[in-house]
Amino acid sequence: MNVEETLVLIKPDGVARNLTGEFLRRIEAKGYQLVDIRMLEPELELLAAHYEEHQGKPFYEPLVEFMQSGPVVAVRVAGNRVVEGFRSLAGATDPTTAAPGTIRGDLGRDRGLAVQQNLVHGSDSAESAARELALWFG
Repeated sequence: MNVEETLVLIKPDGVARNLTGEFLRRIEAKGYQLVDIRMLEPELELLAAHYEEHQGKPFYEPLVEFMQSGPVVAVRVAGNRVVEGFRSLAGATDPTTAAPGTIRGDLGRDRGLAVQQNLVHGSDSAESAARELALWFG
């Protein structure tokens, strides 16, 4: 088995819509283990480190502002091929094209804002997961 860990963030729009329980239910229903969960209002320094590869891009400032607009739930999730599996469960980053049955496909929509509010984040690789988990969980 290739057991690994990933970071899942329930973004401010998901928290504000009271979808945290639904997202956690879907993660557990898929067979993954919730290792650690915390709710926080992320500081600018944490978000700058998390999104460092996007600094200087036009969507960076609106993204950071959005991520500071309310509480975020950070989840450490473990399981066989969990990085790939959660990204499949989350669906395409654009909720309009995300497949039905995925988190974004079922519960997200494009609101025409400066930054896509797409409910959740999932690490895109094992390397990113290790870096992001260290940022959010120490």
